[in-house]
Amino acid sequence: MKISELSGKLPEKVIQFYVDAGFDELYPPQADAIKRGILDGKNVVAAIPTASGKTLLAELVMLKSVLSGGKAIYIVPLRALASEKYDRFSQFSQLGVKVGISTGDFDSKDEWLGRCDIIITTSEKADSLLRNEASWMNDLTVIVADEIHLINSPNRGPTLEMTLAKLTMLNPRAQILALSATIGNAGELAKWLNAELIRSDWRPVELREGILFGKTIDFINTKKEVAVDNKDDAIALSLDTIQDGGQCLIFTNTRKRAEETAKRVGRAIKDIVGADEHRTKIAKEIKEIGETDLCEKLAFCVECGVAFHHAGLRSEHRRIIENGFRSNVIKVIACTPTLAAGLNLPARRVIIQSYRRYDVSFGLTPIPILEYKQMCGRAGRPGLDPYGESVLIAKNFDERNALLENYVLADPEDIWSKLGTENALRTHILSTVATGFASSRAQLLDFMDNTFYAFQQEKWRLEHIIDNVLEFLEGENMIDQHDDRLYATPLGRLVSRLYIDPLSASTIVKGLQTTGNTAQLALIHLICCTPDMRKLYLRSGDYAWVEAFATEHHRELMPPPTNNYEWYLGEVKTAMMLLDWIDERHENEITKKFGIGPGDVRALAEISEWLMHSTAELSAFLRVSHTREVRRLVQRIKYGIKPELLELITLHGIGRARARRLYDAGYIDLSKLKKAEPKKIAKLVGAGVGAKVMEQLG
Repeated sequence: MKISELSGKLPEKVIQFYVDAGFDELYPPQADAIKRGILDGKNVVAAIPTASGKTLLAELVMLKSVLSGGKAIYIVPLRALASEKYDRFSQFSQLGVKVGISTGDFDSKDEWLGRCDIIITTSEKADSLLRNEASWMNDLTVIVADEIHLINSPNRGPTLEMTLAKLTMLNPRAQILALSATIGNAGELAKWLNAELIRSDWRPVELREGILFGKTIDFINTKKEVAVDNKDDAIALSLDTIQDGGQCLIFTNTRKRAEETAKRVGRAIKDIVGADEHRTKIAKEIKEIGETDLCEKLAFCVECGVAFHHAGLRSEHRRIIENGFRSNVIKVIACTPTLAAGLNLPARRVIIQSYRRYDVSFGLTPIPILEYKQMCGRAGRPGLDPYGESVLIAKNFDERNALLENYVLADPEDIWSKLGTENALRTHILSTVATGFASSRAQLLDFMDNTFYAFQQEKWRLEHIIDNVLEFLEGENMIDQHDDRLYATPLGRLVSRLYIDPLSASTIVKGLQTTGNTAQLALIHLICCTPDMRKLYLRSGDYAWVEAFATEHHRELMPPPTNNYEWYLGEVKTAMMLLDWIDERHENEITKKFGIGPGDVRALAEISEWLMHSTAELSAFLRVSHTREVRRLVQRIKYGIKPELLELITLHGIGRARARRLYDAGYIDLSKLKKAEPKKIAKLVGAGVGAKVMEQLG
């Protein structure tokens, strides 16, 4: 089917937009979706492989709707994916379509998004917009859920599921489009959403799944000898791919292994790929953005034509690497499985270095088939490669046979709702009551009937958990129950808007009420004691110095629990890291001391900023004496600065490092800066930033 044949179903200018972009023929799954009514307003679940055209289906549906006066929301699991989609959809400005993106500030309505035709958000942000009752959420005509199979995720799944249940209740006439990987029970997902199922294994580039055993890759119907002889399988496979004109993704099971693999492969391919001015430029940019040993290691790898990619890197570094790979400047990326989650980063060959991952409870365990298939899906660059290859590595013949049976020839597992726990339901039940989706226990149970959990399980399984959660929320003064009616209290409504776990709010409220200590360590440790905070793990060498700190500062810390002392030390270690961050310790010093990456520092600072902001709001609500100090801490955590830099940091383009340079040079506030010579400021912060600073100061 040609896109030109859609005249009458799509506005002519939409058809012309795609024709001008060189898109002519629809892929078979896309044609099937159109025949099944996707452009006639029918709900659709598209369970098809990566790069098979799922996003185009969403584009066509959204454009048809918004050009008729509608409004679409596009929900993704990751911020990086939201940015990628925003870059793509922004091209629709040629059609007069306005696109907006919002992924942060969880207690903001973002009413400005109502002026946009297509809104891109993460599932968490969409949930927070519902809690803050953004008025435009009632005007949606199209709801797109990308990577909907992540309903299976214990972390993200419950939020995505509840958000979809609420959006469909708010907008019963909206068209739903769910984009999924191939999963075992896609039909069940389609029935839940009252949708047509488009299921296909078709790919624009043939995928060959195989297992390396010895020097031979065993594919299902053929064998292939690896032309390069090297005892390191990752190096042999990478060199073999590069010499054939392709690129590689190497999936590893840990960050450390990704870094080590990248270094080894880099040394091996350096002379083959040769020097390149683009790679030199990228390496220089990596060093300029960060000043840690990890950045130096990454820059070295990039000079060799290789990179590593994991959550320990800053987001700016990850974007640089992704763009370098897309432009074929970087030939190999060694990465953790997070790279398989939706980002458009195809390669000729995908190498799965380890199919086992460490689990705290069970040790090394095999990864799910669904995850394996997601990694495989990155193989094959449309328009560039005649085929794509995914390769597992077997150490012996028995392992080869097991991998063939359990992965290559296996079908993906069914996905299951993860909503049925008190941890998952606490926050969502409070928000459901606070936003008026349910005003009685009976209505709450009826609402839960709309969830995927209720579709898969008997409703009575949820009733006991719901009653426990209601009892907890009432005991914490977040809801009231009168005459079979449920009401959110002022505290409950605030907690819902702040987008924190009610248990976190309870911990913060009790901490604020029972301690008169406004020392920064006391307040930082308080937020580290909440379930919303991501704690740092204790390494074997950490116990002594963390425990010594806890003993020395016990008056400033929350009291330790009667059980799980190790967990308490993890909270203390996390608080220590944040204390070093706001005391302006060098980032390299922090990453070495705490055994984390620059990306972890920024991620923990971001979570802490949100929790400290919530603490400030709760403090103001309770009218306790901590509010002013807490608000100052919010800004200090955001930028990683001491108190004296709070004024300088208000200037756009001035971060912690530049603010410190200005302050130490005597420019301690804005009034001193206004009197400064522009040349001196430019010398301290750079010519471009210096000019912008002087412009801001008038």
